Amino acid sequence: MSPILKLLRPHQWAKNALAFVGLLAAHRWSDAAAWQAAGLMFAALSLVASAVYILNDALDVSSDRLDPEKRERPLAAGTVPLRLALGLIPVLLAGAVALAWRLPLPAQWALAAYASGALLYNLGIKRTLWLDVTLLAALYALRVIAGALAASIEPSPWLVGFSLFVFLSLAALKRYAELTRCVYEQLPGRAYLRADSAIVLAFGAAAAVAATVVLALYVNAGDVTTLYSRPAVLWALGPILLTWLARMWTLAHRGQLPGDPVLYALRDGGSWLAGLALLACVWLAS
Repeated sequence: MSPILKLLRPHQWAKNALAFVGLLAAHRWSDAAAWQAAGLMFAALSLVASAVYILNDALDVSSDRLDPEKRERPLAAGTVPLRLALGLIPVLLAGAVALAWRLPLPAQWALAAYASGALLYNLGIKRTLWLDVTLLAALYALRVIAGALAASIEPSPWLVGFSLFVFLSLAALKRYAELTRCVYEQLPGRAYLRADSAIVLAFGAAAAVAATVVLALYVNAGDVTTLYSRPAVLWALGPILLTWLARMWTLAHRGQLPGDPVLYALRDGGSWLAGLALLACVWLAS
């Protein structure tokens, strides 16, 4: 991979597939216009994300050089000049604006909120204890909200609540995995000490349970009968989700979860099996 392409981190764009979650949750599977709008949001989010990653790398050059994995990033390794990297940011943002211009105004505001939150994260919140994890979770949830609004779908409060808790658990999992691999007393560029790993584990596990509880409450709500003919099948979703999250946390505790847990899940056979099981339950309940 060329250094500039590596700088853009195209593999991270897979996270923006969350833009299609609202469309699928609303059962708009055959709506071509909705798919096109969500696709535009996916592309806009990807361009914004690449711009944010470049800014993040530019601000974290010193701390990245202390990390055994992050020191291979183009700016930390010196394979891409800093001036060239910074020049790419306005180009990427202009492309995102051009794509979002064709979307409904609420979707544009959601994209702007995502970009603003990502900017605030990189300008200082990422070095603030726990606020960084909360904002990371909110940014993941904003991807779901932005995609739904792009397809002219009002995001369900159940979907928003579930997204916040499940991504809060995954954001905490990312910090916990970093702490298990850290050889310093403090995580480079972050506010967490190695001694904080137990409390990060506790809160992340609690968020995982909370996400499962929200899912169970949704299955028991009256709204579910309007979308599913066999809603009782959906009760299987909770145990599958909780088992997957417990497995991810256990792998991190063993030091076997490298890097970003979301990207790890995209390459992990067990995660794919859990995802297919979740989809099978939704299909059988429909």
